[in-house]
Amino acid sequence: MKVVRELREWKKECAAGLSVALGAFDGLHLGHRKVIEAAKTPGLSPAVFTFRDDPAVWFGAKRRDLLTEDDRLAIFARWGVETVFLPAFREVAEMEPESFLRMLREDLGAARVCCGADFRFGKCAAGNVETLRAAFGEGLTVAPTVEYSGAPVSATRIRDAVERGGVEEAAAMLGRPFGFALPVVHGNRIGRTMGTPTANQRFPEGFVLPRFGVYAAVAELDGASYCGVTNVGVKPTVGSDAPLAETWLPEFSGDLYGKTLRLHLLRFLRPERRFESLDALREEIRRNALEAEKIFREWKAWQN
Repeated sequence: MKVVRELREWKKECAAGLSVALGAFDGLHLGHRKVIEAAKTPGLSPAVFTFRDDPAVWFGAKRRDLLTEDDRLAIFARWGVETVFLPAFREVAEMEPESFLRMLREDLGAARVCCGADFRFGKCAAGNVETLRAAFGEGLTVAPTVEYSGAPVSATRIRDAVERGGVEEAAAMLGRPFGFALPVVHGNRIGRTMGTPTANQRFPEGFVLPRFGVYAAVAELDGASYCGVTNVGVKPTVGSDAPLAETWLPEFSGDLYGKTLRLHLLRFLRPERRFESLDALREEIRRNALEAEKIFREWKAWQN
């Protein structure tokens, strides 16, 4: 898959042209997948035109990334995209709709375009589906809206669900468990002294923060899946200077420092709270592990 970060560097190579999916694609949820699937047209090369930053932030919204860039690109590749155009949003934010359309046709070689029903583009969001239809005619496909619980699936709804601990709801809209792949960093080693050694992961700046508390999780490493008990937060009993994902893997032994651990949060188990002693904390973690193992087995059975 080709990733084009600077539009001026693009050289048209597909003689028939591209079929381009248009959108912010900030969560890569089920609705986004519909748009990308619609871009798969015989004889044309499937492509995505999106941005390496969230357009909503340009207009003053708080940054709440649902994916790291590496994960975002990996999902595009898994979904069959051959080219991803990934400029900074500022490069097109002030374009008149006519200029944006000309760029798609003449510079990128778009023979077809696909989008969602609410897609807007150009300066002051003046362009919409009807603008695209006037320019591309039958070369425009508008993907059907995907709904969950009676409302359209959106990245905003998924972020809100994650932030209140509703990771099962988020998974239903994403089409996969919410999670992240981040390096394991050194912690205070308190877990090791309690017989529950943990893998600590720091959230990148601007990444959405799940509700603080304990989750049943799946950890993936070197092709294997492990049951995990993950605490997201600041560890009130032993202290932490920044929010962490701290995961105990009851069935894993080995050194994880410096490795990248992929974590999927399956279910919120309880809020984060302070315990009177490390013994009380240890016992609660082990009770959480029993519940997490049951959820993990259910997840494994569903996978098979």
